[in-house]
Amino acid sequence: MSKYTIQGATGEWEVVIGLEVHAQVTSNAKLFSGASTQFGAEPNSQVSLVDAAMPGMLPVPNRECVRQAVRTGMAIEAEIHKWSRFDRKNYFYADLPQGYQISQLYHPIVGEGALTILADEKAGIPEDKVIGIERIHIEQDAGKLMHDQHPTMSYVDLNRTGVALMEIVSRPDMTSPAEAGAYVRKLRSILRYVGSCDGNMEEGSMRADVNVSVRKVGSTELGTRTETKNVNSVRFVMQVIEFEANRQVDVLESGGTVDQETRLFDPGTGTTRTMRSKEDAHDYRYFPDPDLLPLELDDAFLEECRASLPELPDAKRQRYENELGLTPYNARELTAEVETFARFETLLTETAKALGKPEADVATPVANWALSVAPGVMKSLGDEGDASNATAARQAAILKMQDAGEISGGQAKEIFEIVLKDGREPDEIADTEGLKQVSDTGAIEAAIDEILANNQDKVEQYMGGKDKLFGFFVGQTMKAMQGKANPAVVNQILKDKLG
Repeated sequence: MSKYTIQGATGEWEVVIGLEVHAQVTSNAKLFSGASTQFGAEPNSQVSLVDAAMPGMLPVPNRECVRQAVRTGMAIEAEIHKWSRFDRKNYFYADLPQGYQISQLYHPIVGEGALTILADEKAGIPEDKVIGIERIHIEQDAGKLMHDQHPTMSYVDLNRTGVALMEIVSRPDMTSPAEAGAYVRKLRSILRYVGSCDGNMEEGSMRADVNVSVRKVGSTELGTRTETKNVNSVRFVMQVIEFEANRQVDVLESGGTVDQETRLFDPGTGTTRTMRSKEDAHDYRYFPDPDLLPLELDDAFLEECRASLPELPDAKRQRYENELGLTPYNARELTAEVETFARFETLLTETAKALGKPEADVATPVANWALSVAPGVMKSLGDEGDASNATAARQAAILKMQDAGEISGGQAKEIFEIVLKDGREPDEIADTEGLKQVSDTGAIEAAIDEILANNQDKVEQYMGGKDKLFGFFVGQTMKAMQGKANPAVVNQILKDKLG
């Protein structure tokens, strides 16, 4: 597919995109205090004296937050800085009790890394692409202003104040909404694999600031960028880019100039609007935080972080292809989310044990079941089904019967439906509901003999070269056997009789 461009009156324009993703660090306590980070608590119920900026309260770094940031940096193969420093970003806002935000500007804990997004022709990504990551720094979150609780007043909830964030800053390497969407999905997947962020964008634990600029195709100079703040879904990130790129092209085509500014996204209209003029670093009067010593990491700590990393998405995907023989599509889909691969691997182990075969020998049918059959049945049942009934052992039992030729694919779905509804065991369902294939060659052969005898004209046509009639005989046999005949046995007997 061709490169994403916008056609204007004066020529083609291309878009340049960089993302600053704010990911809430998985930890029980905040970055510099022992207050809880639990989501959904009563307003202002999780605020320590440090969070509230009471006089004389000194911050103490949370070791777990530092560990999670380092592990995230290692997962994107980034440079880990053994020495880093906290800075104060000074600004006044009602949800910031200190009057400054503790962050890392000049010496972040993680330096340059990279993330690879995979080719997806359907989405408009023709080939794999490496997106550079400039840095990851740790900072504390601000509180939350609520404007819809009272007709004339805004309320302040400081529960999020001081919660640890990783700000993951990409290079301006993305050139389409599709690439940006793929980047956010891949980054979210890595964070969830590592366990450093739950990636729940709806609850605000992961959100993106979207930087967009446009330039004429062929130009190497970057245009003036806008930054749209706090975008909380992949779909919205893509909508922001599309709207902003087109808006900026319209401004430039009409002879205007794009203002460097901060904007807000309105999900209801799919548009952005001006929030404030974009500040530069000097506007915040950054300086080293005098209450915090620099972070110094030793080799033992770094080795502990590295040893704790799990198998990451790209490595797992390659293993699924090389060792399990899965197709690139199946391997990609199965490794996209933590829950998906976890369910697959549990079911794969159970099925291999039930069949007495190596995992590589059963991986493909298990993958097809996990990605297509099981989700399809669950979706069709809706509230009628109980997912807790679909244990790995029960699904493996269904796959075992199917592998042995005892049930067909259709019967496997019927049995699974009943499992989801009432939690009965698959073997019992197959027996009591009459959901087993007939592999008795005598019974099948008798049915076929009768069908051939009653359709001598079609037998002659088949013998005369009308090969497509073979399907007719198969269909008539299955109908006579009420759909319970083993298709492989039916096909073999028909081939023997028809020559």
